[in-house]
Amino acid sequence: MNPGYPALVESRAVVLRLDNVDTDVITPIARVLEGPAAVVRWGFETLRFDEDGRPRADDPFGDPRRLDAQVLIVGRNFGCGSSRETAAAAVRGMGFRVVIAPSYGDIFYSNCLKNGVLAIRLSETIVEALMDLGDALATFAIDLPSQRLCCADLDTGFEIGALQKHLLLAGLDEIGLMQSRASERTLYDKRDHHLRPWVRTRPRND
Repeated sequence: MNPGYPALVESRAVVLRLDNVDTDVITPIARVLEGPAAVVRWGFETLRFDEDGRPRADDPFGDPRRLDAQVLIVGRNFGCGSSRETAAAAVRGMGFRVVIAPSYGDIFYSNCLKNGVLAIRLSETIVEALMDLGDALATFAIDLPSQRLCCADLDTGFEIGALQKHLLLAGLDEIGLMQSRASERTLYDKRDHHLRPWVRTRPRND
């Protein structure tokens, strides 16, 4: 179980004006094989470092005014490509609690929610406006319980499944949810055994 998701995230944003950023850009397979620490350290490696491993001057994550940013705004189809869960883990490990994009790779979107990252889908028009606000160092406020995102004079709602919202706020994944309901499962098993004893009784092999 992870700590519950904050009800309100208030932060500046890092802006990536890139479409189709795949999971190999987020966590190259070579770094995945090195282990969890490398995944976080080298997340978005090609955007942060040159071929010799030196920090790039145009590193979008290197702006000292955004070092504690918890919001990442990106282009279309973010997290496409392979299904590696390390991509979502790297986003979380770099400190981001919210990602905003017009669209995502389906598995990456699911992995974000499982790793404590709120992935928000909004229209391209709104995302473009949010990118401009992010570039201007505006502060974003994302309220998960009310499903509202506010920044400057822009106020919009966003969608998230009821179960996914509950799991995020409770700091649970699917396994944690099942464990949290262990007593209900035990009660169900006892009731079912009473009502249908033939289902639970193994046949004898005489």
